[in-house]
Amino acid sequence: MIPAVLPTYARADVTFERGEGPYLFATDGKRYLDFASGVAVTALGHCHPRLIEALTAQAQKLWHSSNLFQVAGQQKVAQRLIAHSFADSVFFCNSGAEAVECAIKVARKYQAETGHAEKYRLIACTGSFHGRTLATLAAAGNEKYLRGFGPPAPGFDHVAFGNLNEMRAKVTKETAAILVEPVQGEGGLATAPEGYLAGLRAICDEFGLLLVYDEVQSGMGRTGRLFAHEWEGVAPDVLATAKALGGGFPVGACLVTERAAVGMTAGSHGSTFGGNPLAMAVADAVLDVMLAPGFFARVERAADLLRRRLDALVAEYPKVFAERRGKGLLTGVKCVVPNTEMVDRLRKAGLLTVGAGENVVRLLPPLIIEERQIDEAVGILEGVARQWTS
Repeated sequence: MIPAVLPTYARADVTFERGEGPYLFATDGKRYLDFASGVAVTALGHCHPRLIEALTAQAQKLWHSSNLFQVAGQQKVAQRLIAHSFADSVFFCNSGAEAVECAIKVARKYQAETGHAEKYRLIACTGSFHGRTLATLAAAGNEKYLRGFGPPAPGFDHVAFGNLNEMRAKVTKETAAILVEPVQGEGGLATAPEGYLAGLRAICDEFGLLLVYDEVQSGMGRTGRLFAHEWEGVAPDVLATAKALGGGFPVGACLVTERAAVGMTAGSHGSTFGGNPLAMAVADAVLDVMLAPGFFARVERAADLLRRRLDALVAEYPKVFAERRGKGLLTGVKCVVPNTEMVDRLRKAGLLTVGAGENVVRLLPPLIIEERQIDEAVGILEGVARQWTS
């Protein structure tokens, strides 16, 4: 008999009833160190006092009024994102997939509005992940997720991540944009090689394409900058983000330049719940914390410590770990042993992690993580690694 909740997840048999900072507490009372962060969502940890204050205050005023009217908080949050990014305008939605869908529409609409309606295809990269809608699944092109849902949505081509020669060769008269993650989260923590984003920018400028970044996972401070592409200093035309933007409250955003948004006029796109007053109150509070002086420097210090500790662990247990991957606190280890078993053993030992492609285990601690908690996590990793070598 089918369960009441559609069985689309391979869930671990653990239920959490409360959280505090970097820790989660299960219904049986067991405490877990959360290096999953709801898959890079709870970037400020659990029950951050600033977020609780903002959500509680707004909940006593207004939850929803719809985008048929001006929505409290949207202008402020949009202006803050614009002030700290490449963008000139922002569309608010509810999730990463929706933000990427908006980005795809922006790219196609731009070409149509500028006299190139034949340009509708996007080039994306193998190993990418852009969401679970039919369009975003087609954008990623992963057969594992497409199987059984009929023909993939048309309009997407794929090349190897990091290969500029392949990217250039794939451009046709129908190409509208390039869609890429600066760091591939779900795909196994592959990081754009030095010069790659600059090369993509040059290709887009040469052929009249838009450059679209998917920073749903890598954005909002995860790598030590507000957005991961800032490390290379190569701005896109469009950017999708979500996850940590709400610190656990569902909210996504599509950031665009004025040039790219030429066709996004009234009626061209919309969302019933997107950017509602609750979401805006929380997103504003998240930005309060992240944009405070010293926050990103603190993330960098934590990431540097974790990187050094993981490198030492990989060197000590080569029969368990092949290499460290990722950037900032979007990091992890490629395993020699099965990553599914590693995730399971770590959870039983009290550390929550997330699997990824290429046999990788992602480590996604909250950005407020402290040295003692990094020590605790690495200690658990080492203890589990020792089980395979003893």
